[in-house]
Amino acid sequence: MLNNLNRREFFVGTIAASLMLSRPAAALTEAGAKQLVDSVVSEVERVVTSGKSDSAVLRELEKLFVRYADVNIMAQYALGVDGRSASAAQKRAFSDAFTGYIARKYGKQFRDFIGGRVEVQSTRQIKAGYEVKTLAYLQGDGPFDVTFHVSDKSGRDKFFNIYIEGVNLLLTERTEIGAMLDKRGGDINAMIADLKSAG
Repeated sequence: MLNNLNRREFFVGTIAASLMLSRPAAALTEAGAKQLVDSVVSEVERVVTSGKSDSAVLRELEKLFVRYADVNIMAQYALGVDGRSASAAQKRAFSDAFTGYIARKYGKQFRDFIGGRVEVQSTRQIKAGYEVKTLAYLQGDGPFDVTFHVSDKSGRDKFFNIYIEGVNLLLTERTEIGAMLDKRGGDINAMIADLKSAG
């Protein structure tokens, strides 16, 4: 059984894996940032309560991620400085493997999302875009703080980072990927092969 931290990581991570939501280019507003968060919560809830099989739900969550995420930017951040020495082909392969990894890691416990909810508390402008602070609830768990960062610097509205009770989830993934790379002695190809079955 998942402990509270793991359940919370899944709950937020499932949203994160689907959020990175892209919309037609327009100036991002406070209302738009809030709507982005509200929309993705509804979309994830629709998928996880659809009654489909586990494998079908996981496929749907991965499709949401592929469709709406700025996967290349996320993967680039997760790969960190090691990405500087990676070839274009390796970067593409890592991005593909990272997509599946995120979908598996945060999607396989999707039932913990059922009955959960996210309530927006405040939205404010920050240097990189907008910060949307929320309270998230899981069944049998007290509310916890979740903060979303939203930007339109790419020309589309995108969620680009998330913090759960102050913990930077993208930084956490960067640490995980770094550990996998260290285990392989810096061999990016070997790490990518491992990533394809991780999560």
